[in-house]
Amino acid sequence: MRRHNRMTTGRKKQNRAAAAFLLPSLGGVALFVLIPFADVIRRSFLDAMGIEFKGIGNYLELFRNSAFLLAVKNTMRFAFICIPLLLLLSLGVAVLLSGVGKKGRILKNFYLIPMAIPVASIVLLWKFLFHNNGFLSAFCSMLHLSPQDWMNSSAAFWVLVVSYLWKNMGYDIILWSAGLAAIPENLYEAAKVDGAGSLDCFFRITLPNLLPVLYTITVLSFLNSFKVFREAYLVAGDYPHDSMYLLQHVFNNWFRELSLDKMAAGAVMTFLAVMVLILLLQRAWGREE
Repeated sequence: MRRHNRMTTGRKKQNRAAAAFLLPSLGGVALFVLIPFADVIRRSFLDAMGIEFKGIGNYLELFRNSAFLLAVKNTMRFAFICIPLLLLLSLGVAVLLSGVGKKGRILKNFYLIPMAIPVASIVLLWKFLFHNNGFLSAFCSMLHLSPQDWMNSSAAFWVLVVSYLWKNMGYDIILWSAGLAAIPENLYEAAKVDGAGSLDCFFRITLPNLLPVLYTITVLSFLNSFKVFREAYLVAGDYPHDSMYLLQHVFNNWFRELSLDKMAAGAVMTFLAVMVLILLLQRAWGREE
């Protein structure tokens, strides 16, 4: 009985110590994240001045706003094209590098270089390549083709896609490589003894063991897809070509116009959409495991 009481007392002390260490972090999260987001939810039901109650009027207005609908369509298109491409390309490169040996470890470092390049440098590269008087236009002139301003055409979207892949592939390669390194070698050796080929080993051993890593990489890649706005904004400004007008553009323009009611409603809807997608991914991966 005394031993049980001592164990209970010890656990209470550990819980108090853990709570004491967590309180500063929880206080910071509550002060800078939870409370401001609760205020955003409150403002999404009010007018721009935060005085008159509008109910779900702000949310209904979003579905009638052509700029918001265009931004949602482009953002969804961008995410559903970029993320599968990024996952497949980074996984393929990681598998190839894992089979090279020590040379592969050296090459992995080069794939992280794009993450260290400042955004301003990337923008200068874009302008050098895709401006009306840039490198690609000069190359077209050499081929007797008419030059064009690529960032003000439908090609702007694909420039954005290539930039996202180039910027994020190295990070995903490192994550895939960590997952590949965690797979025991004896599984492959046993499979080869049983007569399994390279494709059999990949689909029956490698992929099933990479499912937890695949979930993490998918979520991180999805969240990183919202950060490509910086390059597009610095190159094309507030109102870029319609093909790459993203949610961040419309939020930025609403902020400049002080349309806080629409901005708050759009932020809440974006949060709900992201949370639903992440929960669906988590549920799908849970079933697979």
